[in-house]
Amino acid sequence: MQYTSAEANKLLKKLQEEKERIVNEEVQCCVFVAATIEDPNDVRPDYRFLETQDRIADVDAKIRKVKHAINLFNTTTIVDGFTVTIDEMLVLIPQLSARKSYLAQLARRLPKTRKQSRYGEKSNFIEYEYANYNVSEAKDMYEKISDVLSKAQIALDKVNNSERFEIDI
Repeated sequence: MQYTSAEANKLLKKLQEEKERIVNEEVQCCVFVAATIEDPNDVRPDYRFLETQDRIADVDAKIRKVKHAINLFNTTTIVDGFTVTIDEMLVLIPQLSARKSYLAQLARRLPKTRKQSRYGEKSNFIEYEYANYNVSEAKDMYEKISDVLSKAQIALDKVNNSERFEIDI
C-alpha cells in the first residue's frame, strides 16, 4: 500500500499503541489471584500465552517493516530546493535552529555597553564592553539563517505530506 511519510508515521504510532495494548492486556491476565475458597478455574482470566506471543511478534514485524520503509524513503528522497535527502534535512534543521538562536544573541547585542560594577564594589573606572564584530552583519546573517530554516521546514513538510512510497504489511 502507498503512504506518505506523515501517514506512515501515524501508522507506526498506531502499531506501537496496539503492541502496548496487547502487552498491557497480557500483564493483567498472565497471573491472577484466587482465594482459597474459590475454584481457580472459575476466576481464571481468558489468556493464551502462545497466542499472545504470536500477536506481539506479528505487530513487531509490522513495526519493523514500517520503520524500514520510512528509513529507506528518508535516505533516498531529495528535498525540493535543497541538495540533501530527508535524513540529512532532519540533521540540518536542528543545526539551523541552533545557529539561529546563537545569531539572535549576537544580533541583540549593542556595539558598546557600559559594564555594571558588582554590588558593593567601588571603582573610579568606568568600563565598557565592545562587540568585536559588526552587529549589523550578525543581524543580516540571522535573517538569512531564519529564512533558510523556514524554507527547509516548509520543504520537509511538503515532501512528508505529498511523496508516496510503498509499505508491504
